[in-house]
Amino acid sequence: MATLSVPLTKDLEEFIDSQVRLGKLENKAAVVRRALRLLAEQEAVAAVLKADQEPSVRGDLDRLAKKLG
Repeated sequence: MATLSVPLTKDLEEFIDSQVRLGKLENKAAVVRRALRLLAEQEAVAAVLKADQEPSVRGDLDRLAKKLG
């Protein structure tokens, strides 16, 4: 697993700390990983919705979803 150092604003750091303090996730790294997974899911959904508007792929969303998943 890779390690990445990213500068954060004070607000983001406080949000991450609060998620851990409230017991929503076990540590800071878990909060960041969850946020990145949610962003990836949003991007995948947006790609499927955009593809649905394309006449060339309309009706073949199952195959497209498998490619994205």
